[in-house]
Amino acid sequence: MTILYVVLAIAAVVILWLIGVYNGLIKLRNRTDEAASDIDVQLKRRHDLIPNLVETVKGYATHERELFTKVTEARAAAMGAKGMEAKAKAENALMDTMKSLFAVAENYPQLKASENFAKLQDELSDTENKIQASRRFYNGNVRDFNTKIQVFPNNMVAGMLKFNKYEFFEVENAEERKNVEVKF
Repeated sequence: MTILYVVLAIAAVVILWLIGVYNGLIKLRNRTDEAASDIDVQLKRRHDLIPNLVETVKGYATHERELFTKVTEARAAAMGAKGMEAKAKAENALMDTMKSLFAVAENYPQLKASENFAKLQDELSDTENKIQASRRFYNGNVRDFNTKIQVFPNNMVAGMLKFNKYEFFEVENAEERKNVEVKF
């Protein structure tokens, strides 16, 4: 009879441990999904600011149609990207075209002095800071989740329940890791 109690106690401990691991994985997965959603909110904010910025620059730099087309196409690609890796690539391409837009603005002193342009620039800068914070939050959650599913013995439970690693939201190359200088 005592053997039965010992077996039942061990089974109860194992079941409670499995429940704890499963609930911990679900909690981390949901937190990581929330962090990804935070990035999406900030990226949408950036995407909403870009048409206003393009229209403001268009008023001063009417002969830069090719650049405006590139910015619009890059924005559309970024808005349509699915998955973190695709989003990161599309957002990096969008920021490259935005750098070109800001470089063009350098040639127009009236544009740089425009109050509307200055407000849009401040909004975009604020949005970039929020995107950076959201990325850090997301990457921290990805780190925690990936660690949890990779450590023993959690990795056995995570494997059986088909928990998959998340990808970090990263910049693509060393050139993009450099500080960007925008002068107005």
